[in-house]
Amino acid sequence: MELTGTVIALLPEVTGQGKNGSWRKQEFILEIPSQYPKKVCIALWGDKIDQANLKVNDSVTASIDVESREYNSRWYTEVKAWKVDKAGGVSASNQGGSPLPPVTTFSEDESDDLPF
Repeated sequence: MELTGTVIALLPEVTGQGKNGSWRKQEFILEIPSQYPKKVCIALWGDKIDQANLKVNDSVTASIDVESREYNSRWYTEVKAWKVDKAGGVSASNQGGSPLPPVTTFSEDESDDLPF
C-alpha cells in the first residue's frame, strides 16, 4: 500500500535493546491531502531512517505495511514504511533504463508450428 503526502512532523528517534540486539525507530507524521486531510503516524526502522533522510515539508510517497499485535489483552497497530520516495526523486525500481523488455517483431514469411 502507498500513501502520498507531506511530512508535517518528525518525532524523536527512539532506541532500545531487544533479544536480537539493538534497534532504532523514528516516526513521522504524514498529512494526506483531500477534502478532509488525514494525518498518519508512520514508523521507520533501522537503516531506513538514514536512507529516507526526511525533513519537515518534504513531499513523499511511503510504501507501507499495517500490522496489529496483541499485548496484555490489548491490540496495538503500527504503520511501518519499508520504502520512502521523495517527490521528484528517482525510485530504485526505475533506475537503469526501461522497465519493459525489448519488443520482438516477426515477419509474415516465418512459419510457425501452431495447429490453427
